[in-house]
Amino acid sequence: MDPDSSTPTLRQKPDMTQTLSAEPKDLIAAAALLRAGGLVAFPTETVYGLGADATQDRAVAGIFAAKGRPHFNPLIVHVADLEMAERFAVFDARARDLAARFWPGPLTLVLPMRAGSGLAPLVTAGLGSVALRLPSHRVALALLHAFGGALAAPSANPSGRISPTRAAHVLQGLSGRIDAVVDGGACAVGLESTIIGLDGPVPHLLRPGGIAAEELEAVLGPLSLGGDETRPNAPGQLASHYAPAAGLRLNAFEAQHGEVMIGFGAVGGPLTLSASGDLIEAAAQMFHLLRHADDLAGPGRRIAIAPIPEVGLGRAINDRLRRAAAPRA
Repeated sequence: MDPDSSTPTLRQKPDMTQTLSAEPKDLIAAAALLRAGGLVAFPTETVYGLGADATQDRAVAGIFAAKGRPHFNPLIVHVADLEMAERFAVFDARARDLAARFWPGPLTLVLPMRAGSGLAPLVTAGLGSVALRLPSHRVALALLHAFGGALAAPSANPSGRISPTRAAHVLQGLSGRIDAVVDGGACAVGLESTIIGLDGPVPHLLRPGGIAAEELEAVLGPLSLGGDETRPNAPGQLASHYAPAAGLRLNAFEAQHGEVMIGFGAVGGPLTLSASGDLIEAAAQMFHLLRHADDLAGPGRRIAIAPIPEVGLGRAINDRLRRAAAPRA
């Protein structure tokens, strides 16, 4: 399908969305659904992804239709090992070094796409590069091996809304739109992967995430910032993204009338990302607490959230919060 065409239509909707366990028999069933062109949500260490066979045009189109995702927004391809990754992209010395250090894990590499990759054009939004990740979650890896191929998988939520870190979150947004969700419990990292662009001579930080930029700079040297809010070259770059239904006020030290307060560190509240000021705990809690606060806020109310330091994982947390608070289109 031409990536500049109108939003694709989903194949016939499933009668219902199944909830599958992480047991081998259910993972085999999930893999069969994927081979048949179905959509299956599954856990990773970051958030739940909405998977489809990355080589089937119609299956990948189904992701965009189920999420209501803009068709110009590329997808991350999840792979089972480095050998599979090299079928789809050209790795240079920098990419191999990062893969050796941080894969499996919450790092996505944007690399030049290999000629004849076989990927559906919608995966890359017509670009000459592809985003690849090797997840560390045991259920994600088991599903990838059971499937025997690569899965295109953005976060398993309606486009622009809060990313899911539990199977119940997936069902809240996509029940009846997808074939199944594999319930692997809560995601440990709770923040999407860091995306590094290596499709040119200068490495770019395209999205901060589950690996702190400082760790990557220790390997690559200083990183340039990249990305385009109107024509993304990697996921998670749209100005308004990860948004709750309620309005969001950042850097708050106390709640105003009609607000639900989410604290951090010394700034308290009925909900807190981390009372001890632990950024790892805050990252793991963020999307879950935004959902909880959204439920508590109700129509016409807002969420206030305490300041988060702009260091380490705090950079990624603040990136998500700024996009969640951005004006809606």
